[in-house]
Amino acid sequence: MKFKIGYRTLKTALGTAISIMIAQYFGFENFTSAGILTILCIKATKKKSLRASWDRILACIIALLLSVVFFEILGYHPIVIGFMLLVFIPVAVLAKATEGIVSSIVIILHIFSAGQVSVSLILNELGIIFIGIGVALIMNLYMPSADLKLEKYQQEIEDNFKRIFCEIAKFLRVGDSSWSGEELPKTAKLLEQAIELATQDVENNLLRSENLHYQYFKLREKQFDILERVLPSVTSISSQVEQRKMVAEFVELLADAIHPGNTVMYYLEKLYLMRTEFQNMELPKTREEFEARAALLHFVNEMEQYLLLKRSFKGLTDKKMHVSRGQDTN
Repeated sequence: MKFKIGYRTLKTALGTAISIMIAQYFGFENFTSAGILTILCIKATKKKSLRASWDRILACIIALLLSVVFFEILGYHPIVIGFMLLVFIPVAVLAKATEGIVSSIVIILHIFSAGQVSVSLILNELGIIFIGIGVALIMNLYMPSADLKLEKYQQEIEDNFKRIFCEIAKFLRVGDSSWSGEELPKTAKLLEQAIELATQDVENNLLRSENLHYQYFKLREKQFDILERVLPSVTSISSQVEQRKMVAEFVELLADAIHPGNTVMYYLEKLYLMRTEFQNMELPKTREEFEARAALLHFVNEMEQYLLLKRSFKGLTDKKMHVSRGQDTN
């Protein structure tokens, strides 16, 4: 297994050390707790980090207020901690600050250990909270760009789509069924990983809720569902009807035009013309021919849905794509 230190690990290690040093420099008691808060608040994305930070600030403030009430009225006894937690945890959950419960208990124990509540103690705890969380937020301002990884996923998925279409066309032309179908599970896995990464990319951009890469991979996921659904009916065709060659030619056109852009009208027009031609052809003479043509028509209808999905997508900006691949895309 390859040993690897990720950027999040580096940020956590560096941020923890910085927050402890700052808290120690300003003379705060229990200064190591600032490091704990930093560790807890550095998340995979900026939005998650902000949410975790807010939860902990809110939960810690609730814990401070309840500590003053419970300890000063009921006394500094371990049983009081138990009673206080019976109140604090439901209140924190009600305030939607569940993630801050554990770190807030540390604050409660600090006050319990001090044996009294004072202004200096409250300021000390607030200082630790804001140093630990503040350093975490600063460290999480940097998030590496995911564009190169997303573009790699895009290219791999498109290559697999092209291979799947080529294999469908090959089967329709010559009846070759030797394809292993390995691209199917690979594509499913790539789509899952790409959508996860695109979701993280969205959460690292605080001013937007979605981006084109996310929309693109969700689109490909829906198109892939169509391909998986239609493959069994296509590969079950045994009769060598004339329409097989026509559909094969159309599928080959689609295979050559799998790009991230969006100008699908040309292919929809080709599909509509082909379907009209099907309707004007002589009726099938045998049951086998009828079933084959029905399966091909079903496939054509599914390809229409495949293209209509892409028509609703804006397209990804890619200058190289337009120069080297042309404009017609699906």
